[in-house]
Amino acid sequence: MTASLSLFQARRIALAAQGLAKVRPAGPVTARAVGRTFAQLQLVQIDSVNVVARSHYLPFFSRLGNYDPTILHAMAARKPRKMMEYWAHEASFIRPEHFQDLLVWQRRAWVGAHHLEPLVRQEMEDRIIAALTAGRPMTASELTAELGHNEEAGRGNWGWNWNIVKRVLEHLFEQGRVSAASRTPQFERKYTLTSRVVPVEAQSGGDAEESLDRLLDAAAQAHGIGTVRCFSDYFRTPLKAGRDSVQRLVRAGRLQPVTVRGWDRESYKHVNAKMPRKAEGRALLSPFDSLVFERRRLEELFGFHYRIEIYTPAAKRQFGYYVLPFLLRDAIVARVDLKADRAAGRLLVRSAFGEIGAPADTAVELAAELDLMAVWLGLREVVVWPVGDLADALSGAVAARGDGVRGLLAPGSPLTGEPGNVALVSPVD
Repeated sequence: MTASLSLFQARRIALAAQGLAKVRPAGPVTARAVGRTFAQLQLVQIDSVNVVARSHYLPFFSRLGNYDPTILHAMAARKPRKMMEYWAHEASFIRPEHFQDLLVWQRRAWVGAHHLEPLVRQEMEDRIIAALTAGRPMTASELTAELGHNEEAGRGNWGWNWNIVKRVLEHLFEQGRVSAASRTPQFERKYTLTSRVVPVEAQSGGDAEESLDRLLDAAAQAHGIGTVRCFSDYFRTPLKAGRDSVQRLVRAGRLQPVTVRGWDRESYKHVNAKMPRKAEGRALLSPFDSLVFERRRLEELFGFHYRIEIYTPAAKRQFGYYVLPFLLRDAIVARVDLKADRAAGRLLVRSAFGEIGAPADTAVELAAELDLMAVWLGLREVVVWPVGDLADALSGAVAARGDGVRGLLAPGSPLTGEPGNVALVSPVD
C-alpha cells in the first residue's frame, strides 16, 4: 500500500534529510561535523557572488552555525579529498565517488571550445596537459603566462570573453581530464590533472543506468521525499531517464511511493528518510541552498514563492538583491536582503519581510540568527534598514539584544582575513 502523509509530515522529512530539523550542536564545530553535513547534502552549489559570503560557505553556516570555512578548503584541497569540483546542480562541490557517474550524465557544450578550429583546440589541449603534467597546479592566467600565450589573442565577441587557454581549460574540465586542485583567495580555480584529485577507484567507468541510479538514490537521500523532477534536478540529470531510474529504485526497495495531501504529483520517500516528531531548526538559507533548489517543490512544501532577483533591474525587485529565506522550525517565515559591509564592519539588513502567518517570535529569532551570522562573518554590527513589513519589529529585536555578544573566528579566516575576538553590537540607525 502507498503510505499517505500530511504536508507537515513531508516537511519534517525534508528538513531532517537536509540537516535542518535539529537545533545546532553546542560547542566548537569540528571538521568531522562539517564532513558529515557535506555527506548528508551530497553536493553544494558554488557561486562567485560574495555579497554576504561565498554561497558554498553558507549552507554549512545554516546547519552548523559559527564554523571555520578553512575546513572546506582542506576538504577540497588535501588528500584524501572529501569534496571536489564538477558540474552537478550547476558548478558544485561534489563527493568524489559521484564524479564518474556525473561524467556519464553531465553534457555541457557552452564553455566555448566548440567555437575553435579542431586543430587549434587540439594543439592547445596538448600544451595544457603537458604543462600540468610537468608542473604545479595553475590558474588560467598562470597557464596563459606559462604557455607564452598573448592574453588578448583569441578574444572575440563570444559569451564570457575568455581567451583560448581558459576556454580549452573549461572544455578539459567538462571532459573530466583536468580538475580543480584548489581555489585562490580571488576565487580562481587552480587546475591540475584529474588523476591527481580523484582516487583511482572513483575513476572506473560503469553502466549508464547504474550511474544514474546511484545519483538519483543520493538525490533522494538528500531530499528525503520528493518527485522524479525533484530528484532529477538535484544533480541536473535528464528527467525522462530519471523516471525510469526512480522505478528501478522502487523495485530495489530504495524508494517508497507515497502520497502527500495537497500534492498532485507522484511522490516518493527514501527508505532511509527519518521523520522527527517536530522540527526545531533555525536558519538563514543561501539563495543557492539545496533546500531551495527546486522552486516548485519549495512552494508546494512550504507555501513559499521564491525567485532570485540578482538579475532583475533594481526598480523592479520586489524584495531585494540578495534575499535569504528564514527558516524557523517547520516553516519559512520571512526573507531578508542582506549585505556584508566589510569596510564598515556591518551586516546590513536592507529589507525584511514576514510571511503570512509568521509566528509571533519571528523577529526575535531572526535577530538572534543575524547576530550569529555577524559573529561568523567578523562584523561588529547588525543594522536594519526601514524597508519591509518586518523591519520595525526586527529593528527593535536587534536593539534589544544589546552589546554582549562576542565570537571567535579562526586566524586568517577567508571570510574576514582577520584573527581574534569580534565584538558584536546591535544599534539601530
